[in-house]
Order: sequence, then structure tokens, then C-alpha cells
Amino acid sequence: MTGAEKPERKIQARSIATHARLVEAAISSLVELGWTGATMAVIAERAGVSRGASQHHFRTRDELVTAAVLHVSRVRSDEIRAKKAATDVGPRRTFAVLMLLASFYLGPLFTAAVQLWVGAVSDARLRGLVGPLEAHVGKEAHRLAVELLRVDETIPGARELVQATLDLLRGLGLANLMRDDGVRRKKILRAWAHTLDHVLPARVTGCR
Repeated sequence: MTGAEKPERKIQARSIATHARLVEAAISSLVELGWTGATMAVIAERAGVSRGASQHHFRTRDELVTAAVLHVSRVRSDEIRAKKAATDVGPRRTFAVLMLLASFYLGPLFTAAVQLWVGAVSDARLRGLVGPLEAHVGKEAHRLAVELLRVDETIPGARELVQATLDLLRGLGLANLMRDDGVRRKKILRAWAHTLDHVLPARVTGCR
């Protein structure tokens, strides 16, 4: 490495670190303060950077928070896939998969996304960003569900059952925002797993 390359790499590393701090600060601000409270100034302060430095990475708050939700959703998808092996065998495999998929709709990421949806209802400009983001995240969640449940979508009705599963999980995630809904969620997902095991052919669910 030449003398000129060292400073350049340090600048690059600092830029990557700043970007990561802004993303983390955007998520935590949305979760704790909501859409109206998560201003660019607040996010920059939490990230420990100046307002000017934050705008060097993201021109607007809308751009920052949507990028943050997209990034974290990708990270969560990778984390869920990494835990896939724990659901590969056993008579209760479908239930285990549903519990794993449910985690996608729990925690800070989902809370931040809900705050974005709420903001987009009355903000046309934000809605223009959130719409494509929601479509992208929705497609990724669908792929993840198909992969983990081992669904053959060429079978009539299989795709609709996957989408119904995701709608159910999203609804349970919303219910959990108000209070800890873990006990009820397990009962519902156990019943839904039983339904999937009986409605979908064995080669689709891979459970029997």
C-alpha cells in the first residue's frame, strides 16, 4: 500500500462508519420518537455527526429513513436465513418456521417501518418513496417464506397461502406493538401451522 492510499482508505472507512451510524440512528429515532420526532437534526445528533455531514450521505430525511429500513430489512432476512437449519427437521417444522418468520415483524425494524407508513399517509412525497420500499420488502419477505416453508408455487393456491401467512404475521406484529402478544401469537401460529400441514401437499411443506 502506497502512502497516498493509506489516507484514502482511512477516509473511506470513516465514511462507511458514518453511514452505518446514521442508519442505526434513523431506526432508533423512528422507534422512540415516531416520524414527526425523527428529524434530520435529531438523527445526526444521535449518530454523532454534523448536519452537513449527514446530508453528505443522505440529502433528505426521507431518503435516509427509507434507506435505513431497506438496509435493516436485508440484514434481518440474512439473520433469519442463517437460523434456517434449526427448522429443517421435526414434526413441528412448520410451526418453527412460522415462529422464525414472525420475528421479521417484531422488534425495531417493524416498528420503524410502521412509523414510515403512518407518515406516508399524510405526506405524498414520502408515500412516493415508501410505496416502492414496501413492495421491495414485501417481495423479499415472500421469497423468504417460500424458501423456508419449501413451497412449490406452481401448485394452485400455494402462492395465496403464502401471502395469507405473511398477512397474518404482519397483523400479529401490529398487535405486538401495543403489548406483549407472545402467548396468543404462539397459539395462533400453532393453529395456522396445523392448517398449512393439512391444506398443502406434503411435498410442498416438507413436513410429513
